[in-house]
Amino acid sequence: MNNISPYGSWKSPITSDLIVSGTVGLGQVAMDGDDIYWVEGRPSEGGRSVVVRRTPDGQITDVTPPPFNVRTRVHEYGGAAFAVSGGAVYFSHFSDQRIYCQALDSQAEPLTPAADCRYADGIVDRHRNRLICVREDHAGEGESVNTIVSINLDNGEDIQILTQGNDFYASPRLSPDGSQLSWICWNHPNMPWDGTELWVAEINAGGSLGEKNLVAGGVDESIFQPEWSPDGVLYFVSDKSNWWNFYRTVNPRQEKPEIEPLCEMAAEFGLPQWVFGMSTYAVVSESKIICTYTQQGKWYLASLDLTDKQLTTINLPYTDISSVQARGETVVFLAGSPTKSTAVVKLNLATSQRDILRKSSDLSIDSGDLSVPEPIEFPTENGLTAFGFFYSPKNQSFAAPAGEKPPLVVKSHGGPTAATSSSMNLKIQYWTSRGFAVLDVNYGGSTGYGREYRRRLQDSWGIVDVDDCANGAKYLAEKNLVDGERMAIAGGSAGGYTTLCALTFRDVFQAGASYYGVSDLEALATDTHKFEARYLDGLIGPYPERKDLYVERSPIHSAERLSCPVIFFQGLEDKVVPPNQAEMMVEILKAKGLPVAYVTYEGEQHGFRRAENIKRTLDGEFYFYSRVFKFELAEPVEEVPIYNL
Repeated sequence: MNNISPYGSWKSPITSDLIVSGTVGLGQVAMDGDDIYWVEGRPSEGGRSVVVRRTPDGQITDVTPPPFNVRTRVHEYGGAAFAVSGGAVYFSHFSDQRIYCQALDSQAEPLTPAADCRYADGIVDRHRNRLICVREDHAGEGESVNTIVSINLDNGEDIQILTQGNDFYASPRLSPDGSQLSWICWNHPNMPWDGTELWVAEINAGGSLGEKNLVAGGVDESIFQPEWSPDGVLYFVSDKSNWWNFYRTVNPRQEKPEIEPLCEMAAEFGLPQWVFGMSTYAVVSESKIICTYTQQGKWYLASLDLTDKQLTTINLPYTDISSVQARGETVVFLAGSPTKSTAVVKLNLATSQRDILRKSSDLSIDSGDLSVPEPIEFPTENGLTAFGFFYSPKNQSFAAPAGEKPPLVVKSHGGPTAATSSSMNLKIQYWTSRGFAVLDVNYGGSTGYGREYRRRLQDSWGIVDVDDCANGAKYLAEKNLVDGERMAIAGGSAGGYTTLCALTFRDVFQAGASYYGVSDLEALATDTHKFEARYLDGLIGPYPERKDLYVERSPIHSAERLSCPVIFFQGLEDKVVPPNQAEMMVEILKAKGLPVAYVTYEGEQHGFRRAENIKRTLDGEFYFYSRVFKFELAEPVEEVPIYNL
């Protein structure tokens, strides 16, 4: 028989200690011969990222020992921090950003010199015994300089610039015979999901590039993940049809290459390139691609026949799939579902045998305590529709008193050009198992719904996203699914900005939590890193020409309109959204007499990686709401100092 207890006061088996002790982050997957590699982010080791190898006999070992932390700071967000060939792993070490070589059964040795440079997205050019990668040079004055370089594997001091002149580069890829190099580049004010160019050049005898040829793309077309097939055909994803779909060219070095669409459908085969090394597909052979695509927030794995252009979906129990790699009939990828934590999965295409190589969590949680998200659509401004995932409270041991409706937390994802998914998120289950409802919103501007939906935020950040989050909450309250008097909104980074805007400019929520959120758009425009230095041109308008809009949409300038409690969480080494963004808001709210809390972490950057800080943040936000919404805690958690309560 269920215990009767108010929402929020349910005792949950999903504790913060359980989450941080039993969970690792899984990232970048790679294959080298029959060996499979991936990156594990380990909160229990201070957030250290480790390259892990699995051999064909099933042995799993760490490749990079302590104190190495495999993480690059190119674009600040990093990604593709290692490359592997012939058993040798070349990786970026976070503390000094040098590339190290970790050969089999030997110690890691530095390859690149000690300099103010960062490296990412590397591939090994065995024809010329070198590593080709993106370099971000911070040695000079002003903005860093991005190039594609080659690094001699015998002498890391021998670094050659292969192409330069654009603001950004990504995805250097060698043709199978090593004779051609393709890459993506773009320039301010574009972001990679706005407009990129795909280039190809022949490699000269000395290793430099010959004449460069523009294959596809432009300022209004986003190219994603170029890959070569064994027969030298160049494949890529483009959103020129509104959807990120497949294309190919058999003559990339011609002045005007012939571009052929492969699979035109209302689905996304691409992603916003926030980090390097994103992979939604792999070329298996001259006649087949294995790919993943998303429709209405759900991801599928499929096989694309390159002869008849037929797409065949592979039946799998996953709703979120990424980092696709293939070798022969073996496909490896990351996958998760509402009831399955993200895992490294190996699939044999010939036999359909599926093996789980590593789970992000080995925790066994009873299905009776798991809230399965319901995809929802709800009306928003201008007669449009927005999307999200709704999680109702779920705990098999508890029920609420008759007539009580649950409090709601609306989650606003970061980016803002990103998307949430339905893959199992223990941080969400933390809330639902305690009696909260959660709405995870894919507001206008999110990816996965086509370029047109993605561009709803054009000139409208702080408006469209805020309206969609507010309208999602009101929709649930009108349906009597949540308590309209106990609704909170929470988000990190850009989601923190949406959170602060919703609390300042709308009268829908009664509390909020900002994780390293933006409060002053002018400060963000003038004090951020190169990758996002002009991002706001498209989201708000050019600065300083439209300074009026930056002031108008900054919560810091309208804090007098904010009239509900807020808790702030901030890493003190954050270079993307510096701590002063939170501190200014905290001081204003303290002066107004509003309940406010401010929790800071030494050594954390943009996002929290250490177990103790993840735990403190989860419990801290929950404690804050317990005081604001006035419900009793089933178990004590570490208290957070709250001013003006």
